[in-house]
Amino acid sequence: MKINPVIVLQISLYVSFFGCKKSNTEMHLSANDIVNEAIKVSGGSVIDTSVIRFNFRDKSYLAKRQKGQFKLTRKFEDSLGSIEDVLDNNSFRRFINNKELSLSDSLSPLYKSSVNSVHYFSVLPYGLNDEAVLKEYVGKELIEGEEHYKIKVTFKPEGGGEDYEDIFIYWFEIESFKLNYLAYSYNEDDDIGLRFRQAFNERYVNSVRFVDYYNFKPKDDTNSLTDLAVAFEQDQLEQVSKIELTNVMVGSVYNE
Repeated sequence: MKINPVIVLQISLYVSFFGCKKSNTEMHLSANDIVNEAIKVSGGSVIDTSVIRFNFRDKSYLAKRQKGQFKLTRKFEDSLGSIEDVLDNNSFRRFINNKELSLSDSLSPLYKSSVNSVHYFSVLPYGLNDEAVLKEYVGKELIEGEEHYKIKVTFKPEGGGEDYEDIFIYWFEIESFKLNYLAYSYNEDDDIGLRFRQAFNERYVNSVRFVDYYNFKPKDDTNSLTDLAVAFEQDQLEQVSKIELTNVMVGSVYNE
């Protein structure tokens, strides 16, 4: 059977055109495009109106979200009794044995930051579209044989919280848009540090993606934040902890 060379040429041009079109589309993805897709594949639409419960270390956490309104709580026991921290859109409060405690101006931001941080990391990348978040696409990077989009995140002083000067790097796998790695710099009590996290134990609970993290720090002071993925590949990081969520449950605020 003879093959018509004109048809072959047309097919080649068709494949070439749409192949280039896809490549150009990928090249022009913005940081917002990437984060939006990452939130979508991680169950962001479910999180919008969700009740999420989990345990982290010796404390229990509860998050209620409803279209921008939120209530984040943390409960645990200590020598004083039953402690409950409550953070919502308007305030932070601490209760001991169901009685509200008056907090000093120095302690309140610390407790608030601690509660918010655990809830923030628990549902990443959800939250990366908050008004205080500034996102920048900084290229692609190969980690453990897979190519990732690399996004830098900083925060506006207004609405960025007590740690608005912290800088984050997120790596999203380019085919699935899943968040697989993150790194950040922090400055606490004149202690400047770097951390790199590798996701593991991926699971979906009612369509919401959860992961745990291996938490690493540089073995020396020569690494920079943007180079931590390279340092990870070259075994220049050491594991300091695991970030593991247990007893994860996801429901809807409409069923509460």
